[in-house]
Amino acid sequence: MNGFIINVLEQGFIFGIMAIGVYITYKILDFPDLSVDGTFALGAAVTASALVKGINPLFTLVLAFTAGLVAGGVTGILHVKLKITNLLSGILVMIGLYSINLRIMEKANIPLFSEKTIFSFSLSPITISVVILILTKLALDIFLKTKLGFVLKATGDNPQMVTSLGVDIGRIKIIGLMISNAIVALSGSIMAQYQRFSDAGMGTGIIVMGLASVILGECIFQRTSIIAGTTAAIVGSIIYKGSVGVALNLGFPPTDLKLITCIIVIAALSLNSKKLHLNFKGRESFTRGGAVIVTNKKSAKSFQ
Repeated sequence: MNGFIINVLEQGFIFGIMAIGVYITYKILDFPDLSVDGTFALGAAVTASALVKGINPLFTLVLAFTAGLVAGGVTGILHVKLKITNLLSGILVMIGLYSINLRIMEKANIPLFSEKTIFSFSLSPITISVVILILTKLALDIFLKTKLGFVLKATGDNPQMVTSLGVDIGRIKIIGLMISNAIVALSGSIMAQYQRFSDAGMGTGIIVMGLASVILGECIFQRTSIIAGTTAAIVGSIIYKGSVGVALNLGFPPTDLKLITCIIVIAALSLNSKKLHLNFKGRESFTRGGAVIVTNKKSAKSFQ
């Protein structure tokens, strides 16, 4: 049981970094960025290729982060400069990155069992994962409190207002996509070193996992404004990995993993929609121009 919990936490923390990246595009920019499937594998591919060449494992994190910045910038340029829709921009980059990742690795997968990684140090994997996760979260939280960070959040909430202030909204979107994909690539780099291999298809379904984590976290902390969105995404990631682990322990075959992921996302979306519906029904009346507007039959009877 202890081994199961530790395994869930280790993977939950690593995927929590990825969820933070998805949080930027999904919640802040309101941008359906499907390129993260390719960016996650890009971070792993760059890391694996660097490790087999003897590069310091800590420096490979920087290389993966930089590669993610470039990939996110390409998605942003396709959308902003070439006027391609946000959804199609992400799909095009995701498809292109698959071939690029194969070129970087020069084959479909690279084993890293004999290579030194960040988990080869004396510290436990869970400690290393949580330290990188906390540093990433704190760095992003601090950035979001800067002037540029406030503009980034305003771009997703009210782009018309940002444009009226004379800010280039396209440039802000590109910056947001670059940061998001860089964080996702960082998560892919850590995961490749954790599982000690990199595969060209290891990013498949990452966007769904990220969205599931963000939605689950949002459902749990919907009424708690003091909890940062990044924290909610991390908690959602841990719950997601725990749910998948429990399902597999109950006897479901690994081939059903995608189906389990789909069910978790549907359940999270349904729960979120139900909460919103109940909150709306709970508003029995409101005033407009001095008159009381009744919104349901129970309230109508009480006013008769």
